[in-house]
Amino acid sequence: MLDTATVLKALSRIIDPDFKKDIVELGFVRDLKIEDGVVSFTIRLTTPACPVKDQFKRQAEELVGALPGVKEVRVTMDAAQPTDVTTGIPGVAHIIAVIAGKGGVGKSTTAVNLAVALMQAGAKVGLFDADAFGPNTPRMLGVRGVPLRTSGGRIIPIDAQGIKLVSIGSAIPEDQPVVWRGSLQHGFVRDFTQKTDWGELDYLVVDMPPGTGDIPLSVMQLLPLSGALVVGTPQEVALEDVRRGVSMLQKLDVNLLGFVENMSYLICPHCGEEIDIFGKGGMDRFAEVFGAPILARIPMDVNIRKGSDAGLPAAFQEGPVADAYRELAAAVVQRVAVVEKENPPRAAGVPQGKAGAQPFLNVPKKN
Repeated sequence: MLDTATVLKALSRIIDPDFKKDIVELGFVRDLKIEDGVVSFTIRLTTPACPVKDQFKRQAEELVGALPGVKEVRVTMDAAQPTDVTTGIPGVAHIIAVIAGKGGVGKSTTAVNLAVALMQAGAKVGLFDADAFGPNTPRMLGVRGVPLRTSGGRIIPIDAQGIKLVSIGSAIPEDQPVVWRGSLQHGFVRDFTQKTDWGELDYLVVDMPPGTGDIPLSVMQLLPLSGALVVGTPQEVALEDVRRGVSMLQKLDVNLLGFVENMSYLICPHCGEEIDIFGKGGMDRFAEVFGAPILARIPMDVNIRKGSDAGLPAAFQEGPVADAYRELAAAVVQRVAVVEKENPPRAAGVPQGKAGAQPFLNVPKKN
């Protein structure tokens, strides 16, 4: 007999690879209906960027379609909305920091391409350029010279090719340096996150300044981060700074999502051989010591540089580099789901401030 219990038993054979439980036990199956042999239901996932959503849909159709008496299977794929999750920023479901112990390892490039790849996977994405002393994300996303605006005392993010971008580089002249003491840096983080109209976001990616100074400290103290990924290159000198970055996460009780080995190798344009310019294996040792995975190995490629300079990130393109960034996004989505279940983000420490108050920086009002 075709009934609800029979359908749910069939669907219970679908195991979520991250939570190690079946989708029925996890409560993913919703709105199950059976009418004249037509079975319809919704699979509601934790994020629209879930890398196995197509696999789940295909499995569900095959398993239920094989049941006696089933004439048609209608599966609707859905995902939790950002408003279903409470973080320190209303409407923002998950906040991910991208950090590096030193400059020049490709942290901002990684943050931008991660944001693009998450968006391509179906997520609503914002990018907060917290690298106030080297705000390069407007150029990388093709909105250099587009100014930030405010409305009702709230900062309006720039629509940068589908990503909501907030950067100090869009609020000051390009040739003007940022010269701030600690209190102003703290205020920058507070105001540019809490007084921005982010709307609904599945992921807010935070491009951190390199090192372990005031701004990284403020971000980690004030925002309920889902976790952070650490970007480094394979050579020993750079790995010493990776260790310092991980130590900062540990001291501030921030989840370590994993490592990104940037400039991992060079593919010879003539013979196709992989050349380990900066050595090999160093990041693997870190992953083993700290118990966190290497989420991606990004090769050196001229298209990464060209795309960043031209405002068309490599993740928008096709080829092995774009594939590497998409694999990174999928790995980050999975790690966030697992890590948050084990160690949920702590409560936000950012005061909301008075409604309608202007941000401390004099950002022009929106016309």
